[in-house]
Amino acid sequence: MSLWKEFTKGVLRENPLFVLVLGMCPSLAITTSVANGIGMGVAFTGVLLASNIVISMLRKVIPNSIRIPSYIVIIATFVTMVEMLLHAYSPALFKSLGVFIPLIVVNCIILGRAEAFASKNGLTRSILDALGMGLGFTFALVTISTFREVLGAGTFLGMPVFGDSFQSALIMILPPGAFITLGCILAFINKMQSMKAAKRTMVGQQVAQQQLSSN
Repeated sequence: MSLWKEFTKGVLRENPLFVLVLGMCPSLAITTSVANGIGMGVAFTGVLLASNIVISMLRKVIPNSIRIPSYIVIIATFVTMVEMLLHAYSPALFKSLGVFIPLIVVNCIILGRAEAFASKNGLTRSILDALGMGLGFTFALVTISTFREVLGAGTFLGMPVFGDSFQSALIMILPPGAFITLGCILAFINKMQSMKAAKRTMVGQQVAQQQLSSN
């Protein structure tokens, strides 16, 4: 796989949330605003990038029998650093994200990339994998939070986007709104994939018919 495909796979083909359906807990809990989505995405990407780098560099040193505990210690170290930085420089975001910052330690996406990729690949590919997966996860969070904030509060990044007559759908910023939004997005993605698959099948049948007629 080329380096470009290694990077883009996390954004498109293997998007952690929209394709692999991982990291659901923070995705549904903190996406009440775009600011929260961006903040969590940046924090997640920073932890994933740093942990992938360290684990890739130490993959031949860490004994196989203790690899999972070692990965968790490495990830927890970077999560603590990110948590302290947010607490010091962005207390409002720190308070808004709450317990979901330390819960990044047990995020299945980060531990999964450590076990399935960083521990088996070199530094360059591990960095691209982390950046792609982090960008894909951030994109998913921002997409969900945009729908929820715009429809549920009538704002985008805290700024009004509609007139005074707009009646917001408060359910969108409540827990049911997260499931409704994610369900609609996944349904749209599945529909597009089904249409593409049907188109490929149709093209294949046309090519086969042309070959038969020519013979």
